[in-house]
Amino acid sequence: MMALNYGNFVGLKFSYIVYELERSDASTKAPSWPVGVDGVHPPTKIPIPVPPSPSAKGNEPQRRPLQLSKQGQVLEIAIETAANVILDLKNSLNDWDSKVGDGDCGSTMYRGAKAILEDIKNYPLNDAAETVNEIGSTIRRAMGGTSGIIYTIFCKAAYTQLKPSSGSVVTPKQWAEALAASIAAVSKYGGASAGYRTLLDALLPASSVLQEKLNAGEDPITAFVLSSEAALTGAELTKKMQAQAWRSTYVSSELLSTVPDPGAMAVATWYRAAALAVQQKYKS
Repeated sequence: MMALNYGNFVGLKFSYIVYELERSDASTKAPSWPVGVDGVHPPTKIPIPVPPSPSAKGNEPQRRPLQLSKQGQVLEIAIETAANVILDLKNSLNDWDSKVGDGDCGSTMYRGAKAILEDIKNYPLNDAAETVNEIGSTIRRAMGGTSGIIYTIFCKAAYTQLKPSSGSVVTPKQWAEALAASIAAVSKYGGASAGYRTLLDALLPASSVLQEKLNAGEDPITAFVLSSEAALTGAELTKKMQAQAWRSTYVSSELLSTVPDPGAMAVATWYRAAALAVQQKYKS
């Protein structure tokens, strides 16, 4: 019998969790259920990053501000640059993935990046937390595949971390904490960790360097750029790793050593592009 590949497993797992959360609030006569019709039971709390319900936002879609704040301008250029570099990387990602995966990593990432560039005109860019949330919604709708699931989890976890700062300027420390929270969520729900030859092997060193430099009093922009260098290095080092998660586990170590993990290279590339764009924005 053919084994269920990791990507499909994660997809089924995430879809099931979302389905269960949506159904858990339905009325029922079951006496011990948290939302029984008598209304006397406390609500169940499940710590998983999921999109806010439409009612929580009053059914009103987010809108781009008429005038962007400094944070909004920086966020816009970072998002656009990161998305555009993914469009350019499509063929390389597909080529790498054809050797170690399904061969569609570039196409999947391309769909997500293209949708983000289309939707950015409606993002509430002056509110970083809500913008990250909207990016997650765009990805969930347009991207698909394992990458779409992973990036949805990534964005929703970042939103949950940033939500208390919604409407205010997000500090470098808060961005670093959001990145760490996103990595933790992806690791938890995806089942991978350092050395598994996944995008985490780019994100983990990036997060480590970012927090280290910020704690040492380094200029935040410099810390961002240095962390992006760590992400690229981490992605390149995946060539030396034996896959322990996702479809690459079925590929020989000889073949794996010839190409980097596509997911790691994708995240390292957009992260690096965003860092350099922010650096250039502040210089200008």
